[in-house]
Amino acid sequence: MIIDSLENISKYSGIHPLFAQAFEYINKTDLHAIEVGKYDIAEGLKAIVSNKTGMTAEESSAKFECHNKNIDIQICIHGHETLGWKPRASCLSERDPYNDEKDVLFYTDKPDMFFQLTNNQFAIFFPEDVHAPMIGEGEIKKMVIKVKI
Repeated sequence: MIIDSLENISKYSGIHPLFAQAFEYINKTDLHAIEVGKYDIAEGLKAIVSNKTGMTAEESSAKFECHNKNIDIQICIHGHETLGWKPRASCLSERDPYNDEKDVLFYTDKPDMFFQLTNNQFAIFFPEDVHAPMIGEGEIKKMVIKVKI
C-alpha cells in the first residue's frame, strides 16, 4: 500500500507499466468538475468516479475487499475519507468465494488499522492489500482507477 498526495504521484510511475498513463490521466483531468461515472482510459485502465455519503466503519468492513487482477489507485477528490487496511496474508476468513467476473474477494476479518485521506490525497492498494473504503460523514467525492496487473 502507498499513501501520498497527488503532488507526488509521478514518483510512483515506475512501479507498474500502466501507472504513467494513469497518472497522466489524473493530471490532465479536472477532478473537481468530472462527472460521476465510469471512464475507459486505455487498455487495462479504467476510472470510476463516485460522490456518495460516507458510511460507518462497520458498514464498510462488511465489504472488506481485495482484488486479484487489478491494483486500485483511490483518490479522495473532496471530503474526508477513512479507509481500513490489513495485509491479505493476515486475513483468515473469506466471506464468499472469489468473484472472478468482478475481481473481488471479501473477508469477514476486521482492519488492523485505519487512515484518513482528504482533498487530493490517494492510496494505492495492491492485491495483497485488503481494504475497507468510504468510511466517513458527509459527501466524499473520489476516483478509483483500476490498473490491470
